[in-house]
Amino acid sequence: MTTPIRTMIVDDEPLAVERLQMLCAREPRIVLVGTATDGEAALRLVEGLRPDLVMLDIAMPLLDGIGVARAVGRMGLRPAIIFVTAFEGFAVEAFDLAAIDYLLKPVAHDRLTRAVDRVETALGNRSADITDLPAEPEAQWAEEFWVPHRSELIRVGTDQIDRIEAERDYMRLHVGGHSYLLHQTISSLETRLDPGNFVRLHRSHIVRRDHIARLRHDGSGVWFACLANNSEIRIGRTFLANAKAMTGR
Repeated sequence: MTTPIRTMIVDDEPLAVERLQMLCAREPRIVLVGTATDGEAALRLVEGLRPDLVMLDIAMPLLDGIGVARAVGRMGLRPAIIFVTAFEGFAVEAFDLAAIDYLLKPVAHDRLTRAVDRVETALGNRSADITDLPAEPEAQWAEEFWVPHRSELIRVGTDQIDRIEAERDYMRLHVGGHSYLLHQTISSLETRLDPGNFVRLHRSHIVRRDHIARLRHDGSGVWFACLANNSEIRIGRTFLANAKAMTGR
């Protein structure tokens, strides 16, 4: 490439941002155009700056890096993505998103150089392949998740999921009489689910719409969703409008 790679850094830890800035300063092919410390700010900057490369942390509050990458894809933008994280467990999801590379913190300079080599090749190939045809859009909503279970990765179709329950940094996917843990935040997972099929009822619960049998209130203004398996979920005040919208009220 003859022009520098316009690069953004996204990480909620200021020291991590500073370290990546120092590493990028040693890489002549990179020009830093912006930084963000949360997912929402990252989306605004990506839309405004149109960077060639986004170096993206994964474990961030509210909207995590996986959610950011998917949202950027739905915006029709195509920056190269390098995930930079302290966790190994997201690699499968990262490469499902066609990430160029997956770097573990702390990042060594030679490892960054190899990643930039890959970005340079990918961006060069992309430029060579430009035609008048629009890029094939990425599927807007997830159709499946691959979840770890013992020594395997198991495919779980979204149409099999009855409900999703947050457990700290993990989501428990309830599938019939089984459940599986997925390392992801509830906010980023919500962005991947078709709102026509799923509804968020609580800060810790997302439920498939056709798994909800009825809604009831206890007379004091508290509402509950009664599920097909006879269990109940208390509806959070913030999400009550979501529930009532299902009934057309």
